[in-house]
Amino acid sequence: MLKIIKGMKKGSKPEVIEPPPGPNGPSDVTVNHASRSAVPPAQLTHVKSQAVTRTSAPQDTVIEVTPLLKDVPISERHVLFIRKVSMCAVSFDFGDALKSVKEKEIKRQNLQELVELVQSGSSKMNEIMQQEMVDMIAVNIFRALPPAAYENTGAIDGDPEEDDMYLEPSWAHLQLVYELLLRYVVSHDTDTKVAKRFIDHSFVLNLLDLFNSEDPREREYLKTILHRVYGKFMVHRPLIRKAINNIFYRFIFETERHPGLGELLDILGSIINGLAVPIKEEHKLFLVRALIPLHKAKYINYYHQQLSYCITQFVEKDYRLADSVIRGLLKYWPVTNCTKEILFLGELEEVLDVTQPAEFQRCMVPLFRQIGRCINSPNFQVAERALFWWNNEHIVDLIAEYRGVILPIIFEPLEKNIRSHWNQAINELTNNVRKMFKDMDADLFEECNNQFLEKEAMVNQMREQRELNWKKLESIASEPGGDAMVMVN
Repeated sequence: MLKIIKGMKKGSKPEVIEPPPGPNGPSDVTVNHASRSAVPPAQLTHVKSQAVTRTSAPQDTVIEVTPLLKDVPISERHVLFIRKVSMCAVSFDFGDALKSVKEKEIKRQNLQELVELVQSGSSKMNEIMQQEMVDMIAVNIFRALPPAAYENTGAIDGDPEEDDMYLEPSWAHLQLVYELLLRYVVSHDTDTKVAKRFIDHSFVLNLLDLFNSEDPREREYLKTILHRVYGKFMVHRPLIRKAINNIFYRFIFETERHPGLGELLDILGSIINGLAVPIKEEHKLFLVRALIPLHKAKYINYYHQQLSYCITQFVEKDYRLADSVIRGLLKYWPVTNCTKEILFLGELEEVLDVTQPAEFQRCMVPLFRQIGRCINSPNFQVAERALFWWNNEHIVDLIAEYRGVILPIIFEPLEKNIRSHWNQAINELTNNVRKMFKDMDADLFEECNNQFLEKEAMVNQMREQRELNWKKLESIASEPGGDAMVMVN
Protein backbone atom coordinates (compact mmCIF):
# COMPACT_ATOMS: atom_id res chain seq x y z
CA MET A 1 0.00 0.00 0.00
CA LEU A 2 2.74 2.45 0.91
CA LYS A 3 4.41 3.75 -2.23
CA ILE A 4 7.56 5.77 -2.68
CA ILE A 5 6.40 9.36 -2.87
CA LYS A 6 8.38 11.27 -5.43
CA GLY A 7 9.14 14.87 -4.69
CA MET A 8 10.36 17.74 -6.82
CA LYS A 9 13.80 17.95 -8.24
CA LYS A 10 16.30 19.50 -5.93
CA GLY A 11 16.47 23.22 -6.32
CA SER A 12 13.08 23.66 -7.99
CA LYS A 13 10.63 25.98 -6.28
CA PRO A 14 6.91 25.34 -6.28
CA GLU A 15 4.72 27.85 -7.99
CA VAL A 16 2.38 29.52 -5.52
CA ILE A 17 -1.17 29.69 -6.84
CA GLU A 18 -2.65 32.92 -5.55
CA PRO A 19 -6.33 33.86 -5.70
CA PRO A 20 -7.10 36.53 -8.29
CA PRO A 21 -7.59 40.02 -6.86
CA GLY A 22 -11.09 41.45 -6.84
CA PRO A 23 -13.71 43.02 -4.63
CA ASN A 24 -15.55 39.73 -4.22
CA GLY A 25 -12.69 37.90 -2.58
CA PRO A 26 -10.38 35.21 -3.83
CA SER A 27 -12.77 33.42 -6.15
CA ASP A 28 -15.97 33.99 -8.05
CA VAL A 29 -16.84 30.30 -7.84
CA THR A 30 -19.03 29.28 -4.90
CA VAL A 31 -18.75 25.66 -3.76
CA ASN A 32 -20.82 24.06 -1.02
CA HIS A 33 -19.87 20.83 0.67
CA ALA A 34 -21.47 17.86 2.36
CA SER A 35 -21.48 17.14 6.04
CA ARG A 36 -18.70 14.93 7.27
CA SER A 37 -21.04 13.14 9.62
CA ALA A 38 -22.91 11.23 6.93
CA VAL A 39 -22.32 7.93 8.73
CA PRO A 40 -24.92 6.46 11.12
CA PRO A 41 -24.98 7.54 14.78
CA ALA A 42 -21.47 7.84 16.13
CA GLN A 43 -20.02 4.72 17.69
CA LEU A 44 -17.88 6.78 20.00
CA THR A 45 -20.43 7.80 22.56
CA HIS A 46 -17.95 9.72 24.68
CA VAL A 47 -17.44 12.29 21.96
CA LYS A 48 -20.14 14.79 21.14
CA SER A 49 -20.67 15.62 17.49
CA GLN A 50 -17.94 18.04 16.49
CA ALA A 51 -18.50 17.88 12.75
CA VAL A 52 -18.79 21.14 10.90
CA THR A 53 -22.19 21.31 9.26
CA ARG A 54 -21.92 21.55 5.48
CA THR A 55 -24.40 21.36 2.68
CA SER A 56 -23.80 18.76 0.00
CA ALA A 57 -22.29 19.77 -3.33
CA PRO A 58 -24.99 20.86 -5.77
CA GLN A 59 -25.77 18.00 -8.13
CA ASP A 60 -26.55 20.54 -10.91
CA THR A 61 -22.88 21.52 -11.09
CA VAL A 62 -21.86 21.46 -14.73
CA ILE A 63 -19.41 18.63 -15.39
CA GLU A 64 -17.34 19.56 -18.40
CA VAL A 65 -13.85 19.15 -19.77
CA THR A 66 -11.47 21.84 -18.53
CA PRO A 67 -7.85 22.58 -19.46
CA LEU A 68 -5.03 21.18 -17.37
CA LEU A 69 -3.82 23.38 -14.54
CA LYS A 70 -0.29 23.43 -15.94
CA ASP A 71 -1.58 24.75 -19.27
CA VAL A 72 -3.17 27.94 -17.91
CA PRO A 73 -1.45 31.08 -16.58
CA ILE A 74 -0.70 31.14 -12.87
CA SER A 75 -3.18 33.97 -12.36
CA GLU A 76 -6.03 31.72 -13.58
CA ARG A 77 -5.09 28.54 -11.77
CA HIS A 78 -6.85 29.37 -8.53
CA VAL A 79 -10.27 29.67 -10.19
CA LEU A 80 -9.64 26.58 -12.33
CA PHE A 81 -8.51 24.58 -9.29
CA ILE A 82 -11.69 25.51 -7.38
CA ARG A 83 -13.75 24.61 -10.43
CA LYS A 84 -12.15 21.19 -10.72
CA VAL A 85 -12.63 20.58 -6.99
CA SER A 86 -16.28 21.57 -7.35
CA MET A 87 -16.79 19.00 -10.10
CA CYS A 88 -15.05 16.35 -8.02
CA ALA A 89 -17.49 16.98 -5.17
CA VAL A 90 -20.39 15.69 -7.28
CA SER A 91 -21.46 12.12 -6.53
CA PHE A 92 -22.57 9.63 -9.18
CA ASP A 93 -24.71 6.50 -9.21
CA PHE A 94 -22.45 3.53 -9.91
CA GLY A 95 -25.33 1.08 -9.76
CA ASP A 96 -25.91 1.76 -13.43
CA ALA A 97 -22.70 1.40 -15.44
CA LEU A 98 -24.19 3.14 -18.49
CA LYS A 99 -25.34 6.24 -16.63
CA SER A 100 -23.29 9.48 -16.78
CA VAL A 101 -20.32 7.69 -18.35
CA LYS A 102 -18.76 10.89 -19.72
CA GLU A 103 -19.21 12.82 -16.46
CA LYS A 104 -17.71 9.97 -14.42
CA GLU A 105 -14.65 9.91 -16.66
CA ILE A 106 -14.22 13.69 -16.38
CA LYS A 107 -14.33 13.45 -12.58
CA ARG A 108 -11.83 10.60 -12.64
CA GLN A 109 -9.43 12.62 -14.80
CA ASN A 110 -9.78 15.66 -12.55
CA LEU A 111 -9.08 13.58 -9.46
CA GLN A 112 -6.05 12.05 -11.15
CA GLU A 113 -4.75 15.52 -12.02
CA LEU A 114 -5.19 16.70 -8.42
CA VAL A 115 -3.30 13.65 -7.15
CA GLU A 116 -0.41 14.36 -9.50
CA LEU A 117 -0.43 18.04 -8.53
CA VAL A 118 -0.15 17.31 -4.80
CA GLN A 119 2.35 14.50 -5.32
CA SER A 120 4.70 16.51 -7.50
CA GLY A 121 4.64 19.57 -5.29
CA SER A 122 5.05 21.71 -8.41
CA SER A 123 2.35 24.17 -7.29
CA LYS A 124 1.97 25.20 -3.69
CA MET A 125 -1.65 25.50 -2.61
CA ASN A 126 -2.83 28.36 -0.46
CA GLU A 127 -5.11 27.86 2.56
CA ILE A 128 -8.35 28.44 0.63
CA MET A 129 -7.44 25.77 -1.89
CA GLN A 130 -6.47 23.32 0.85
CA GLN A 131 -9.77 23.93 2.64
CA GLU A 132 -11.78 23.37 -0.54
CA MET A 133 -9.86 20.22 -1.39
CA VAL A 134 -10.25 18.67 2.07
CA ASP A 135 -13.96 19.52 2.04
CA MET A 136 -14.30 17.80 -1.33
CA ILE A 137 -12.52 14.73 0.06
CA ALA A 138 -14.92 14.71 3.02
CA VAL A 139 -17.93 14.86 0.67
CA ASN A 140 -16.68 11.78 -1.18
CA ILE A 141 -15.51 9.48 1.61
CA PHE A 142 -17.78 10.33 4.55
CA ARG A 143 -20.93 8.55 3.50
CA ALA A 144 -23.45 6.10 4.90
CA LEU A 145 -21.97 2.61 4.61
CA PRO A 146 -24.20 -0.23 3.38
CA PRO A 147 -25.29 -2.80 5.98
CA ALA A 148 -22.95 -5.72 6.59
CA ALA A 149 -23.79 -9.13 5.13
CA TYR A 150 -24.74 -10.59 8.52
CA GLU A 151 -27.10 -7.66 9.13
CA ASN A 152 -28.97 -8.52 5.94
CA THR A 153 -29.20 -12.24 6.71
CA GLY A 154 -29.67 -11.95 10.48
CA ALA A 155 -26.90 -14.54 11.04
CA ILE A 156 -25.25 -12.64 13.90
CA ASP A 157 -23.30 -15.67 15.17
CA GLY A 158 -22.21 -16.83 11.72
CA ASP A 159 -18.61 -17.16 10.59
CA PRO A 160 -17.46 -13.88 8.94
CA GLU A 161 -15.55 -15.96 6.40
CA GLU A 162 -18.87 -17.18 5.01
CA ASP A 163 -20.08 -13.63 4.37
CA ASP A 164 -19.92 -12.40 0.78
CA MET A 165 -17.12 -9.90 0.25
CA TYR A 166 -18.47 -6.45 -0.49
CA LEU A 167 -16.61 -4.23 -2.98
CA GLU A 168 -17.44 -0.52 -3.18
CA PRO A 169 -19.00 0.18 -6.63
CA SER A 170 -17.56 3.71 -6.77
CA TRP A 171 -14.01 2.53 -6.07
CA ALA A 172 -12.72 3.99 -9.36
CA HIS A 173 -13.34 7.46 -7.88
CA LEU A 174 -12.96 6.62 -4.20
CA GLN A 175 -9.47 5.21 -4.64
CA LEU A 176 -8.26 8.45 -6.21
CA VAL A 177 -9.87 10.48 -3.43
CA TYR A 178 -8.06 8.40 -0.81
CA GLU A 179 -4.84 8.67 -2.78
CA LEU A 180 -5.27 12.45 -2.87
CA LEU A 181 -5.80 12.57 0.90
CA LEU A 182 -2.75 10.37 1.49
CA ARG A 183 -0.52 12.51 -0.74
CA TYR A 184 -1.77 15.66 0.97
CA VAL A 185 -1.02 14.29 4.45
CA VAL A 186 2.48 13.03 3.62
CA SER A 187 3.49 15.98 1.44
CA HIS A 188 6.41 18.04 2.71
CA ASP A 189 4.56 21.12 1.48
CA THR A 190 1.67 20.48 3.88
CA ASP A 191 2.07 22.74 6.89
CA THR A 192 0.77 20.88 9.95
CA LYS A 193 -0.28 24.09 11.68
CA VAL A 194 -2.47 25.00 8.72
CA ALA A 195 -3.69 21.51 7.81
CA LYS A 196 -4.88 20.70 11.34
CA ARG A 197 -7.63 23.30 10.89
CA PHE A 198 -9.04 21.20 8.03
CA ILE A 199 -8.09 17.72 9.25
CA ASP A 200 -9.63 18.34 12.65
CA HIS A 201 -10.99 16.07 15.40
CA SER A 202 -14.30 15.46 13.64
CA PHE A 203 -12.48 14.54 10.42
CA VAL A 204 -10.33 12.01 12.28
CA LEU A 205 -13.32 10.51 14.12
CA ASN A 206 -15.18 10.06 10.85
CA LEU A 207 -12.11 8.38 9.36
CA LEU A 208 -12.23 5.90 12.24
CA ASP A 209 -15.93 5.27 11.57
CA LEU A 210 -15.05 4.25 8.01
CA PHE A 211 -13.07 1.25 9.31
CA ASN A 212 -16.52 -0.39 9.42
CA SER A 213 -16.34 -0.63 5.64
CA GLU A 214 -16.63 -4.17 4.27
CA ASP A 215 -14.29 -3.35 1.37
CA PRO A 216 -10.73 -4.47 2.28
CA ARG A 217 -9.21 -2.05 -0.25
CA GLU A 218 -10.79 0.89 1.51
CA ARG A 219 -9.68 -0.30 4.96
CA GLU A 220 -6.11 -0.67 3.69
CA TYR A 221 -6.08 2.96 2.52
CA LEU A 222 -7.64 4.08 5.80
CA LYS A 223 -4.98 2.23 7.76
CA THR A 224 -2.18 3.94 5.86
CA ILE A 225 -3.78 7.39 6.09
CA LEU A 226 -4.62 7.18 9.80
CA HIS A 227 -1.11 5.96 10.57
CA ARG A 228 0.34 8.96 8.71
CA VAL A 229 -2.07 11.33 10.45
CA TYR A 230 -1.03 9.91 13.83
CA GLY A 231 2.63 10.46 12.96
CA LYS A 232 2.25 13.97 11.56
CA PHE A 233 -0.49 15.55 13.72
CA MET A 234 0.57 15.17 17.34
CA VAL A 235 -2.52 17.06 18.48
CA HIS A 236 -4.69 14.13 17.32
CA ARG A 237 -2.74 11.34 19.02
CA PRO A 238 -4.67 11.16 22.35
CA LEU A 239 -7.97 11.35 20.47
CA ILE A 240 -7.02 8.52 18.10
CA ARG A 241 -5.91 6.25 20.95
CA LYS A 242 -9.08 6.94 22.93
CA ALA A 243 -11.33 6.44 19.90
CA ILE A 244 -9.68 3.10 19.06
CA ASN A 245 -10.05 2.14 22.71
CA ASN A 246 -13.79 2.80 22.54
CA ILE A 247 -14.14 0.82 19.30
CA PHE A 248 -12.54 -2.14 21.06
CA TYR A 249 -14.85 -1.78 24.06
CA ARG A 250 -17.89 -1.82 21.80
CA PHE A 251 -16.56 -4.90 20.02
CA ILE A 252 -15.84 -6.74 23.29
CA PHE A 253 -19.02 -5.93 25.20
CA GLU A 254 -21.61 -5.44 22.45
CA THR A 255 -21.12 -6.55 18.87
CA GLU A 256 -18.11 -8.89 18.50
CA ARG A 257 -18.26 -7.74 14.89
CA HIS A 258 -15.96 -5.19 13.27
CA PRO A 259 -14.38 -5.72 9.84
CA GLY A 260 -11.55 -3.22 10.48
CA LEU A 261 -10.21 -4.65 13.73
CA GLY A 262 -7.11 -6.13 12.08
CA GLU A 263 -6.22 -2.82 10.44
CA LEU A 264 -6.70 -0.90 13.70
CA LEU A 265 -4.43 -3.38 15.49
CA ASP A 266 -1.84 -2.91 12.73
CA ILE A 267 -1.81 0.81 13.52
CA LEU A 268 -1.60 0.10 17.25
CA GLY A 269 1.38 -2.20 16.69
CA SER A 270 3.33 0.73 15.26
CA ILE A 271 2.12 3.04 18.04
CA ILE A 272 3.15 0.58 20.78
CA ASN A 273 6.50 0.05 19.11
CA GLY A 274 7.17 3.78 19.45
CA LEU A 275 6.06 4.17 23.07
CA ALA A 276 8.60 5.68 25.44
CA VAL A 277 9.92 3.64 28.35
CA PRO A 278 8.82 3.45 31.14
CA ILE A 279 5.32 2.88 29.78
CA LYS A 280 2.66 5.23 31.11
CA GLU A 281 -0.14 3.88 33.27
CA GLU A 282 -2.63 4.90 30.56
CA HIS A 283 -1.08 2.42 28.12
CA LYS A 284 -0.91 -0.37 30.70
CA LEU A 285 -4.63 0.05 31.39
CA PHE A 286 -5.27 -0.12 27.65
CA LEU A 287 -3.43 -3.45 27.55
CA VAL A 288 -5.38 -4.95 30.44
CA ARG A 289 -8.83 -3.52 29.68
CA ALA A 290 -8.92 -3.59 25.88
CA LEU A 291 -6.24 -5.73 24.24
CA ILE A 292 -6.31 -8.80 26.51
CA PRO A 293 -10.16 -9.06 26.51
CA LEU A 294 -10.05 -9.14 22.69
CA HIS A 295 -9.00 -12.78 23.14
CA LYS A 296 -12.48 -13.81 24.20
CA ALA A 297 -14.05 -13.29 20.75
CA LYS A 298 -15.10 -16.44 18.93
CA TYR A 299 -13.54 -15.57 15.56
CA ILE A 300 -10.24 -14.25 16.87
CA ASN A 301 -8.37 -15.85 13.96
CA TYR A 302 -9.25 -12.86 11.74
CA TYR A 303 -7.09 -10.48 13.75
CA HIS A 304 -5.03 -12.70 16.06
CA GLN A 305 -1.72 -12.16 14.26
CA GLN A 306 -1.93 -8.37 14.73
CA LEU A 307 -3.21 -8.74 18.31
CA SER A 308 -0.39 -11.12 19.21
CA TYR A 309 2.16 -8.64 17.83
CA CYS A 310 0.70 -5.82 19.98
CA ILE A 311 0.76 -8.00 23.12
CA THR A 312 4.35 -9.10 22.52
CA GLN A 313 5.43 -5.49 21.91
CA PHE A 314 4.09 -4.51 25.32
CA VAL A 315 6.06 -7.28 27.05
CA GLU A 316 9.22 -6.35 25.13
CA LYS A 317 8.79 -2.75 26.29
CA ASP A 318 8.20 -3.73 29.92
CA TYR A 319 9.00 -7.32 30.98
CA ARG A 320 6.99 -6.84 34.20
CA LEU A 321 3.78 -6.99 32.14
CA ALA A 322 4.41 -10.66 31.27
CA ASP A 323 2.59 -11.97 34.35
CA SER A 324 -0.54 -9.90 33.61
CA VAL A 325 -0.53 -10.98 29.96
CA ILE A 326 -0.10 -14.69 30.70
CA ARG A 327 -2.78 -14.71 33.40
CA GLY A 328 -5.06 -12.76 31.05
CA LEU A 329 -4.65 -15.39 28.33
CA LEU A 330 -5.35 -18.16 30.84
CA LYS A 331 -8.51 -16.33 31.92
CA TYR A 332 -9.89 -16.36 28.37
CA TRP A 333 -8.60 -19.83 27.48
CA PRO A 334 -11.02 -21.60 25.10
CA VAL A 335 -12.76 -24.74 26.36
CA THR A 336 -14.11 -26.33 23.18
CA ASN A 337 -12.44 -24.35 20.37
CA CYS A 338 -9.30 -26.26 19.33
CA THR A 339 -8.33 -23.75 16.62
CA LYS A 340 -8.31 -21.01 19.23
CA GLU A 341 -6.24 -23.13 21.61
CA ILE A 342 -3.54 -23.53 18.97
CA LEU A 343 -3.46 -19.75 18.46
CA PHE A 344 -3.19 -19.18 22.23
CA LEU A 345 -0.33 -21.67 22.55
CA GLY A 346 1.57 -19.92 19.76
CA GLU A 347 1.01 -16.50 21.32
CA LEU A 348 2.08 -17.72 24.77
CA GLU A 349 5.31 -19.07 23.28
CA GLU A 350 6.06 -15.66 21.76
CA VAL A 351 5.36 -13.96 25.11
CA LEU A 352 7.55 -16.44 27.00
CA ASP A 353 10.37 -15.74 24.54
CA VAL A 354 10.65 -12.24 26.04
CA THR A 355 9.74 -13.18 29.64
CA GLN A 356 12.29 -12.90 32.43
CA PRO A 357 12.68 -15.68 35.07
CA ALA A 358 11.22 -13.56 37.90
CA GLU A 359 7.99 -12.95 35.98
CA PHE A 360 7.87 -16.55 34.81
CA GLN A 361 8.04 -17.74 38.41
CA ARG A 362 4.89 -15.82 39.31
CA CYS A 363 2.64 -17.53 36.79
CA MET A 364 4.30 -20.89 36.06
CA VAL A 365 1.94 -23.00 38.24
CA PRO A 366 -1.40 -22.05 36.57
CA LEU A 367 0.39 -21.87 33.21
CA PHE A 368 1.71 -25.45 33.27
CA ARG A 369 -1.51 -26.82 34.69
CA GLN A 370 -3.13 -25.54 31.50
CA ILE A 371 -0.27 -26.89 29.38
CA GLY A 372 -0.80 -30.28 31.02
CA ARG A 373 -4.44 -30.24 29.94
CA CYS A 374 -3.36 -29.28 26.40
CA ILE A 375 -0.87 -32.16 26.29
CA ASN A 376 -3.70 -34.57 27.10
CA SER A 377 -6.05 -33.02 24.51
CA PRO A 378 -7.68 -35.62 22.24
CA ASN A 379 -7.08 -33.14 19.38
CA PHE A 380 -3.59 -34.11 18.25
CA GLN A 381 -2.83 -30.61 16.85
CA VAL A 382 -3.38 -29.01 20.28
CA ALA A 383 -1.26 -31.66 22.01
CA GLU A 384 1.44 -31.34 19.35
CA ARG A 385 1.56 -27.51 19.62
CA ALA A 386 1.94 -27.75 23.41
CA LEU A 387 4.74 -30.35 23.16
CA PHE A 388 6.56 -28.20 20.59
CA TRP A 389 7.31 -25.76 23.43
CA TRP A 390 10.19 -28.04 24.37
CA ASN A 391 11.86 -27.15 21.05
CA ASN A 392 12.24 -23.55 22.25
CA GLU A 393 15.59 -23.06 23.98
CA HIS A 394 14.51 -20.07 26.09
CA ILE A 395 11.42 -21.89 27.39
CA VAL A 396 13.46 -25.02 28.11
CA ASP A 397 15.93 -22.89 30.10
CA LEU A 398 13.06 -21.42 32.16
CA ILE A 399 11.61 -24.89 32.74
CA ALA A 400 15.03 -26.24 33.77
CA GLU A 401 15.49 -23.41 36.27
CA TYR A 402 12.14 -24.15 37.94
CA ARG A 403 11.93 -27.89 37.20
CA GLY A 404 11.28 -28.66 40.85
CA VAL A 405 7.85 -26.99 40.53
CA ILE A 406 7.03 -27.73 36.89
CA LEU A 407 7.89 -31.43 36.61
CA PRO A 408 5.50 -32.58 39.39
CA ILE A 409 2.70 -30.69 37.56
CA ILE A 410 3.52 -31.96 34.08
CA PHE A 411 4.61 -35.53 34.94
CA GLU A 412 1.13 -37.07 35.18
CA PRO A 413 -0.09 -35.67 31.82
CA LEU A 414 3.08 -37.01 30.17
CA GLU A 415 2.53 -40.50 31.60
CA LYS A 416 -1.13 -40.51 30.58
CA ASN A 417 -0.17 -39.59 27.00
CA ILE A 418 2.40 -42.38 26.77
CA ARG A 419 -0.10 -44.94 28.02
CA SER A 420 -3.30 -43.93 26.31
CA HIS A 421 -3.07 -41.21 23.61
CA TRP A 422 -4.43 -42.45 20.31
CA ASN A 423 -1.92 -40.60 18.08
CA GLN A 424 1.47 -42.23 17.52
CA ALA A 425 3.24 -38.92 16.75
CA ILE A 426 2.04 -37.51 20.08
CA ASN A 427 3.35 -40.59 21.87
CA GLU A 428 6.79 -40.07 20.32
CA LEU A 429 6.86 -36.34 21.16
CA THR A 430 5.79 -37.10 24.73
CA ASN A 431 8.56 -39.67 25.07
CA ASN A 432 11.09 -37.07 23.90
CA VAL A 433 9.88 -34.53 26.49
CA ARG A 434 9.90 -37.22 29.20
CA LYS A 435 13.50 -38.10 28.30
CA MET A 436 14.50 -34.41 28.46
CA PHE A 437 13.20 -34.18 32.02
CA LYS A 438 14.99 -37.40 32.96
CA ASP A 439 18.29 -36.12 31.57
CA MET A 440 17.68 -32.76 33.25
CA ASP A 441 17.36 -34.16 36.78
CA ALA A 442 17.28 -37.95 37.20
CA ASP A 443 16.66 -37.83 40.99
CA LEU A 444 13.70 -35.46 40.65
CA PHE A 445 12.32 -37.55 37.81
CA GLU A 446 12.53 -40.71 39.92
CA GLU A 447 10.85 -38.96 42.83
CA CYS A 448 7.98 -37.78 40.58
CA ASN A 449 7.67 -41.25 39.11
CA ASN A 450 7.38 -42.80 42.61
CA GLN A 451 4.76 -40.22 43.60
CA PHE A 452 2.82 -40.95 40.43
CA LEU A 453 2.91 -44.71 41.09
CA GLU A 454 1.78 -44.17 44.69
CA LYS A 455 -1.06 -41.94 43.57
CA GLU A 456 -2.03 -44.46 40.91
CA ALA A 457 -2.04 -47.29 43.45
CA MET A 458 -4.19 -45.22 45.79
CA VAL A 459 -6.64 -44.45 42.98
CA ASN A 460 -6.83 -48.13 42.06
CA GLN A 461 -7.41 -49.07 45.69
CA MET A 462 -10.23 -46.53 45.99
CA ARG A 463 -11.80 -47.81 42.79
CA GLU A 464 -11.65 -51.40 44.02
CA GLN A 465 -13.19 -50.38 47.35
CA ARG A 466 -15.96 -48.53 45.52
CA GLU A 467 -16.73 -51.56 43.35
CA LEU A 468 -16.73 -53.78 46.45
CA ASN A 469 -19.21 -51.46 48.19
CA TRP A 470 -21.54 -51.60 45.21
CA LYS A 471 -21.40 -55.40 45.18
CA LYS A 472 -22.30 -55.46 48.90
CA LEU A 473 -25.25 -53.18 48.22
CA GLU A 474 -26.42 -55.36 45.34
CA SER A 475 -26.22 -58.56 47.42
CA ILE A 476 -28.06 -57.00 50.36
CA ALA A 477 -30.72 -55.54 48.08
CA SER A 478 -31.34 -59.00 46.54
CA GLU A 479 -32.07 -60.58 49.97
CA PRO A 480 -35.58 -60.56 51.51
CA GLY A 481 -36.19 -57.29 53.33
CA GLY A 482 -33.37 -55.67 51.41
CA ASP A 483 -35.34 -52.47 50.99
CA ALA A 484 -34.34 -51.36 54.52
CA MET A 485 -31.66 -48.70 54.88
CA VAL A 486 -28.14 -50.20 54.76
CA MET A 487 -24.86 -48.62 55.92
CA VAL A 488 -21.73 -49.75 54.05
CA ASN A 489 -18.24 -48.99 55.35
